Amino acid sequence: MIVLFTDFGWHDPYVGQIKAVLAQTAPTTAIIDLLHAVPDFNAHAGAFLLAALAAEFPPGSVFLCVVDPGVGGPRQALVVAADDRWYVGPDNGLLSVVAARAREARYWRIDWRPERLSASFHGRDLFAPIAGAIAAGAFPDDRLTPVGAPEVAFDLADLPRVIYIDHYGNAWTGLRGGLLGEQDAIELKGQRLGRRLTFHEAAKGEAFWYVNSVGLVEIAVNRGSAAAQLGLALGDPVRVAASQGRLH
Repeated sequence: MIVLFTDFGWHDPYVGQIKAVLAQTAPTTAIIDLLHAVPDFNAHAGAFLLAALAAEFPPGSVFLCVVDPGVGGPRQALVVAADDRWYVGPDNGLLSVVAARAREARYWRIDWRPERLSASFHGRDLFAPIAGAIAAGAFPDDRLTPVGAPEVAFDLADLPRVIYIDHYGNAWTGLRGGLLGEQDAIELKGQRLGRRLTFHEAAKGEAFWYVNSVGLVEIAVNRGSAAAQLGLALGDPVRVAASQGRLH
């Protein structure tokens, strides 16, 4: 399958244009729309979202990842093989976290340039044909050059910021919940929030944090919007206030 992960949104023609290319290069391959609401231009947030979401997909999946504010500039184009999944996208850090957390990763630079290459839409013209070829089982060796590592890589430490706000107003952070204790609190916007294991444990209108379905610390309000109630925005910093006896 081909998995799409972009900041394109649904109101513009970009997702459809990419799918048109994939329909030609990999006509029998299923296409999954994972997320088209990665924070605009934010490869850093996207890198941590991708790392959290990718594990849900089976081996052999090909991720076409486009959060590319540097399109048309000097940034390179990259193919990554990590833990039996493929990732195609810009070399701007977007693919670096999922690759670095993998047990094994290999990298290729995309040297090929098609006859038609828009200065502003490499997702359609450059990344989609490569992703389609890989998904169709025709690895494009003649278009790629092996490299030792990406040119741009983000710090692997968990990202203590709000990286995504869903339509409920729940705020995802770049912190992995498995690294926190049940008594740890989260501090943000001058407030200190305790943990709840489920929404059912929280009173109506109560703000809390929990470990969401992909393993990230999420800020929520039971039957309400955490973003509205707490005044949250993308990029807001969060802090772990460790329980007594634990290190901060």
